[in-house]
Amino acid sequence: MKFDSAARTIMAAVMVAATLGLSACTASAAAVDDRAPGELRVAFYGDSYTYGTGASAEEKRWSTVLSEQHGWSEFNPSVSGLGFMRNRTAFGEGDLPSFIISDNPDVVIVTMGLNDNFTFGTYADELPGQILSDFDRLATALPDAQLIVVEPFWYKAERPASVDVIISWVRDAAAEVGADYLPGASYWLAGDPGWIASDNLHPNDAGHAAIASQMDQALRKLGL
Repeated sequence: MKFDSAARTIMAAVMVAATLGLSACTASAAAVDDRAPGELRVAFYGDSYTYGTGASAEEKRWSTVLSEQHGWSEFNPSVSGLGFMRNRTAFGEGDLPSFIISDNPDVVIVTMGLNDNFTFGTYADELPGQILSDFDRLATALPDAQLIVVEPFWYKAERPASVDVIISWVRDAAAEVGADYLPGASYWLAGDPGWIASDNLHPNDAGHAAIASQMDQALRKLGL
């Protein structure tokens, strides 16, 4: 498995753009495609849980653990704090879906939605349409890629009402564009506080390993 260093460059540029309040990211949408012949290229569209926050090292985050296990070429431009609407400064050119489209992966795994719970009251009216817009763009621009949408993660037993509302919007949008959908992910970490880092929000190494194990089981049912 080869981790694409361009993903780190893109992530850094996205965070700079967000900090400066720019309307679009200044990073190039072109990623270095270093996949070997026959190697599956898997792109991850996510937030801090997929970026790897809480893990002690990049190789401990669940997406990289999974990619190493399967021999995938990983493209992971995920950004901490990002939601479908939360902390989003670009819609279209310069956003994460545009980077993933430019990378032209074989598989796209979407793990977004957790952060939108924290600004649900602000963006509830816009969220369903934006979720569908992101999925439709990915499905339309990457017709040969397998689009896999994961139920948004959650991290504790207490669940505000917004959690299940956002899950329903994500599930319905995935069905509308014909994406594969993996249910149950909002419960993967809820049962063991030992899987959560000291910030009481993000998975630690054990939590990332638990996500990788659950994701592996779910993806194998889809033939991955």
